Amino acid sequence: MKTTDTPPAAPARRPAPATGATAPAAKEKSSEGQVLNVFSHGVLIIWAILVVMPLLWAVMASFKTDDSILSTPWELPDKLHFENWSRAWSQAHMSDYFLNTIVVVGCSLVGTLLLGSMAAYVLARFDFPGNRFVYFLFIGGMSFPIILALVPLFFVMNNMALLDTRHGLILVYIAYSLPFTVFFLTSFFRTLPTSVAEAAMLDGASHTRTFFQVMLPMAKPGLISVGIFNFLGQWNQYMLPTVLNTDPNQRVLSQGLVELANSQGYKGDWSGLFAGLVMAMLPVLGAYIVFQRQVVAGLTAGAVK
Repeated sequence: MKTTDTPPAAPARRPAPATGATAPAAKEKSSEGQVLNVFSHGVLIIWAILVVMPLLWAVMASFKTDDSILSTPWELPDKLHFENWSRAWSQAHMSDYFLNTIVVVGCSLVGTLLLGSMAAYVLARFDFPGNRFVYFLFIGGMSFPIILALVPLFFVMNNMALLDTRHGLILVYIAYSLPFTVFFLTSFFRTLPTSVAEAAMLDGASHTRTFFQVMLPMAKPGLISVGIFNFLGQWNQYMLPTVLNTDPNQRVLSQGLVELANSQGYKGDWSGLFAGLVMAMLPVLGAYIVFQRQVVAGLTAGAVK
């Protein structure tokens, strides 16, 4: 009995990959990647040396005598002269400058994060008339040079009896740091899941409770990141306290370092000057080292939802 079925066709052979043509291209890309990798690492190493060497030299000079700083600036100290630090701390009034700076920066940092996070949360989560206008108003504050506001700010502070006071400087620091804080946290709050806030509202939580107990803890990486940036800017701020804080008893650390540089330069006490400089650098370096991972996490959190 004959059948009409036809035998299945043999499977078509796949063309063999042209290994000879792609191998040179792969090798060329690999060599280019290695050259670029070596170049980028070399640039990073040079940059690290340029940044770290002055810091290490300042620390080394703070433990040396004045004669060794001038005669052998690149040699290690014969012994650690801790009296330089004690002299800068007591005689140069670095302790008073530190206390004033910690009070001003600490209070202003808390106020900036609290007010900035509340404003950013409302701008990111709620639609209301004028939302974009208020947001771009904060953005415009970032582009406004602070030097143009010094003269009117001085008269406003003088009329409100806030000149030469800690609380006046705290309010100015908060206003100065709010635009960047709101800009940074608004983008961060938009990346947080909306379902969590909706679940809290369904459970009976108010808007205030939802913000402080649910959304604000979720924004911890962003708060730490923007807090570090504000801490660096406020700790190293010099122009605002110079204009608005002329009382010698209320000077902050940046003003004290300038005064120390002027006075110690005439006295020739270079070791005390370097000790004061290192004292001013240590809190900034310590804060960044402690919160380094949180800063990176806060900066990269908006990349992936």
